[in-house]
Amino acid sequence: MGHLKGIPVVLIDKVVAGRDPFGKVTYQDKKVTVENVLVAPTDSEDVINQLNLTGKKAIYTLGIPKGDQHDWEDKEVRFFNQRWRTFGIPLEGIEAMIPLSWNKKVMVERYE
Repeated sequence: MGHLKGIPVVLIDKVVAGRDPFGKVTYQDKKVTVENVLVAPTDSEDVINQLNLTGKKAIYTLGIPKGDQHDWEDKEVRFFNQRWRTFGIPLEGIEAMIPLSWNKKVMVERYE
C-alpha cells in the first residue's frame, strides 16, 4: 500500500487592505498555497444530501492537513487548473484521535 499524499491547493483568502473614503473596510485577495490537501470525488450520497439541503452540487471533498489554521468557509480555491468554491462548515475531528495527516474536510462546488 502506498503512502497517502495530497496536492498543493491555492486558497484565495480575503485580507484587510485599508479603508475607503467613507471609512468602510476594504479587502483584497491573497493567494495562499496550502500543501498536502487531499482531493477526492464527493460520495454520491453526500452529493444528493447537499443538493437537497443547500442547492449546491458538491464535486470534490477536500481533506485539510492537521495544523492548518486557514478559514475554509465560503472561499475560492484553485486546483486541477480550475476554480472552485468551498461551501458549508468545514468538519473537524480531534487531531489526536485521527491517525492520518488530515483532520478537517470541506466540500467544493464548481466556481465560474
